[in-house]
Parts: sequence; C-alpha cells; structure tokens
Amino acid sequence: MDLNQITVPSLDVEKAIGFYKTLGLKLIVKALPHYARFECSKGNSTFSIHLVAQLPKGNGISIYFEDDNLDDLVAKLQKKGVAFISLPQDKPWLWREAHLRDLDGNLIILYKAGENRKNPPWRIN
Repeated sequence: MDLNQITVPSLDVEKAIGFYKTLGLKLIVKALPHYARFECSKGNSTFSIHLVAQLPKGNGISIYFEDDNLDDLVAKLQKKGVAFISLPQDKPWLWREAHLRDLDGNLIILYKAGENRKNPPWRIN
C-alpha cells in the first residue's frame, strides 16, 4: 500500500491555494471554489484542499512536510512573510521541526528526519 493523498478542509480554497503554493507545492487541479490538489516536490504523494462550511472542532489536523534543507526553507518562507509558531528545533524523537499554521488553522510541521523518519533506533522489527 502507498499513500496517495491527504485532503484538508478549508473555508476558502482560493486563499489556501496561494498559501500552499508559497510553501512550494505545485498546483495540479484547480476546481474552484470546491477543490484544489497539489504535487509535492518529492515522492508520489499529493495534497488537496476541499471546501467546507465549518472547520472541524478539537485539535484539528497536523500535516507533515519533510525537506532535507529545513533551515534554508524556513528562512526563505520567512522572507516571503510566512509566520512560524516555532523555528527549527531538534526534537527528542530525532527529527528537526518548525511549526506553523495554514490559513484555516491546520498545524503544519516542516521537518527533517532523514533515516530516522522510518528507522528510528527504537523501531520494532
């Protein structure tokens, strides 16, 4: 099995498109006002946004995007006006992460994990 895509809710898909293009995703489907889909710059997974009348309650959705040059990416996004909750930090689970929110409040974690993404020292065989 392979992950095809993740879809997140949005109150304004058109505004969300601009945000995710700023992050570096490539827009491949634009079916306004209801839907948009992006390709990631690496791998085969895609990411999409769909229009909702109301956002989910509770902790919401967390979206992880990995980048080998995390610190450079964060610096470039800051220059484009993207605001971060936290800048890149090394985490106890051996990932380096920066956190921000999209326009609908979904948590986005930009990270670098390398080999530890799928093979941390505590992986179960």
